[in-house]
Amino acid sequence: MNKKGFTLIEVLLVIVIIAILAGIVLVAVNPGRQVSQANNAQRRSDVNAILSAVHQYAIDNRGSLPSGITTTATVVGSGSGQIDICSDIVADYIAALPFDPTASGGAYTDCSSYNTGYTIATDADNRVTVAAPSAELSETISVTR
Repeated sequence: MNKKGFTLIEVLLVIVIIAILAGIVLVAVNPGRQVSQANNAQRRSDVNAILSAVHQYAIDNRGSLPSGITTTATVVGSGSGQIDICSDIVADYIAALPFDPTASGGAYTDCSSYNTGYTIATDADNRVTVAAPSAELSETISVTR
């Protein structure tokens, strides 16, 4: 008898090899790290957008910053203990306030209730710093202008 086909051992060996290769690819790609890197890229973009809007506001208002910005890094938002700069910069300098990609509560909808998850502060020289305190992978995301 001359039967053609694969033996059970050959089939199992191929399955084991494929499983090992898939495991190696998953470790190499590391989807969790990829998501964290994407979130941090979004945070860098958001921090720059907020800082640019504040900078443009200051240019148009003879160097005056939006009210409420202090030397203490404080979250930009409408809640208690937060700095509300929305009405100063939204529409004229930025279309909508960006928010941290991992922030709970969803997207910014209007100036009545929002929390960006980003902090803002000024120093003695009137330089503004916007930061993303929730940055992942032990990165520091902060821009000063």
